Amino acid sequence: MELVELNPVRNSLVGLPGVDGLSTEQRKRLTIAVDLVANPSIIFMDEPTSGLDARAAAIVMRAVRNTVNTGRTVVCTIHQPSIE
Repeated sequence: MELVELNPVRNSLVGLPGVDGLSTEQRKRLTIAVDLVANPSIIFMDEPTSGLDARAAAIVMRAVRNTVNTGRTVVCTIHQPSIE
């Protein structure tokens, strides 16, 4: 929970997106946390920031960085739109 920064919502229900419960960004971090329970040595992520605004994407990527900082290998694809 700490690694993916979900301690503040640890007693929340997942709920329905946009209605109640966790936000889309919190759900993405929860998915990462569920994957980490198995203690894998390598984690593959396909567009973990898809559908998120810049702030939420930064929080998810910080959770990914926290995961890497524990010695795990993370391979992920991210589509970043070009300014041009």
